[in-house]
Amino acid sequence: MKRFLIFPCILCLVIGLLAGVLLPVDLWDDPAPPVLTGPGDKFTQAPGSSQPSGSTSGAASSDAPAPLDPTENFSLLSAACVVNRCLQQQNWTALAAYVHPERGVTFTPYSTVNPDSDLSFTADQIKGLAQDQTVYTWGFEDGRGDPIKMTISQYFQRYVYDRDYTQAVEIGIDRIMTGGNALENLTEAYPGCRFVDFSFPSADPVNDGLDWSSLKLVFQPGNERWYLVGVVHGEWTI
Repeated sequence: MKRFLIFPCILCLVIGLLAGVLLPVDLWDDPAPPVLTGPGDKFTQAPGSSQPSGSTSGAASSDAPAPLDPTENFSLLSAACVVNRCLQQQNWTALAAYVHPERGVTFTPYSTVNPDSDLSFTADQIKGLAQDQTVYTWGFEDGRGDPIKMTISQYFQRYVYDRDYTQAVEIGIDRIMTGGNALENLTEAYPGCRFVDFSFPSADPVNDGLDWSSLKLVFQPGNERWYLVGVVHGEWTI
């Protein structure tokens, strides 16, 4: 599988070229799940709309989206951008619409995925995130070894959206952009899935890269769309 690096300053242009069209909507500003169909993966209107853009009336038209091509990058990147924006805006209802309906979504506080201890949540749990005051144990703090005991809202602030990843300096498709001494086992932990890495290689040059952080969004292809199954936070560790 090919791996790609995309610089955010030309993000919309690049994904537009990948699609073969200039996008009619801003991927960062639309919190609703995009519907992608047809040659070039042009955006259509949301489910339930009367007439998708680019479609034609008559017997040849169909309400069913085209099957998802799991090797195609544009739909993957567009889904990741919308999920990123949902996280930034704390739009939990829109985020829940992307969560895999059966396996849910698993959260990893540091780069190494541990399927036995990383916590998973259903779409309904994500939808009610703002009201969930349960204190969960998410793993152990790097260096100190203390248990990470936080509500899901607190965890999101510290180990998911600790920075504004819509402004990430680098974006990689199926490529780890920045890493440290922690094991990067995402591809082994999520076989058959793909991911987008939103990365800040450094916040301040004085720190010589020791303050890097990243947000990796892992997706499983469905019949018609990408489903979010993993959120892996990365940062410099001891």
